[in-house]
Amino acid sequence: MDPQSLKSALGSGLLSFPVTAFDADGAFAPDPFKAHVDWLSGYPASALFAAGGTGEMFSLTPDEIPTVVAAAKEAAGDTPIVAGCGYGTEIAVGVAKAVEKAGADGILLLPHYLTEAPQEGLAAHVRAVCNAVGIGVTIYNRGVSQYHPETVAQLCDELPNLVGFKDGGGEVGKMRQLTAKMGDRLVYLGGLPTAEVFAEAYLAAGFSTYSSAVFNFVPRLAIEFYDKLQAGDRARCEEILNDFFYPFLQLRDRKAGYAVSAIKAGVRLQGFDAGPVRPPLTDLTDEEMGVLREIIGAEAR
Repeated sequence: MDPQSLKSALGSGLLSFPVTAFDADGAFAPDPFKAHVDWLSGYPASALFAAGGTGEMFSLTPDEIPTVVAAAKEAAGDTPIVAGCGYGTEIAVGVAKAVEKAGADGILLLPHYLTEAPQEGLAAHVRAVCNAVGIGVTIYNRGVSQYHPETVAQLCDELPNLVGFKDGGGEVGKMRQLTAKMGDRLVYLGGLPTAEVFAEAYLAAGFSTYSSAVFNFVPRLAIEFYDKLQAGDRARCEEILNDFFYPFLQLRDRKAGYAVSAIKAGVRLQGFDAGPVRPPLTDLTDEEMGVLREIIGAEAR
């Protein structure tokens, strides 16, 4: 997929990040992963992000990432697949080349590892990845990778395949400055955990859409919320927030890392053998699984 087609796809609807299935020994399990991706691709998400944050990219080896991407491409039909990419620059460039070869339609460049970096270093990091591939790249503004609007503008002038900006930092004022400065040069994606809670504010700040982690296990509800939000049906959105998202937030916030663990638990409750999370994350307890089962309620497939 050429970068401009990817940009159009990313901005045309809801996005999501499939969990990465592991077997009992912690190895990638392609068959249950593909079964889950096939199920998700039957719902109207405009793109799926393989080996992203919810897909535990941070716990995958660089060699595993293109394998996960290739499996997603095989199962997703016509749904575009965007690959997670990250770590330090040299590793990120290698991953970017490998996922392009594996068939990825685009790349999401996740924050680099551990240390803070100046804007010049972040720009060099993005430049190296974009110049290594022909597919479209979206940068993820989160954690140690905090891009100033001026840095993004400079990169947009240099890199035609830089097509997207995803925010997980939550500084809506700064994001509004970015969208006002760059206009439609980029597609803007909301990326805070449990993005539905913040979606209204991000859309008002000029963002195009957001990524829904709960789409992994309640896709119909995720789509309904997105549609009602776009239609301005605040009453129904608040009903869904109160009935589902706020209780889910309470469970998610019980322990660090549950933003991923609770999503994978929901996938298992929907009958997919997604397996455990990899360390350093931990799985929900039996009691917490019961709480999640009650939260899902009538949304079970």
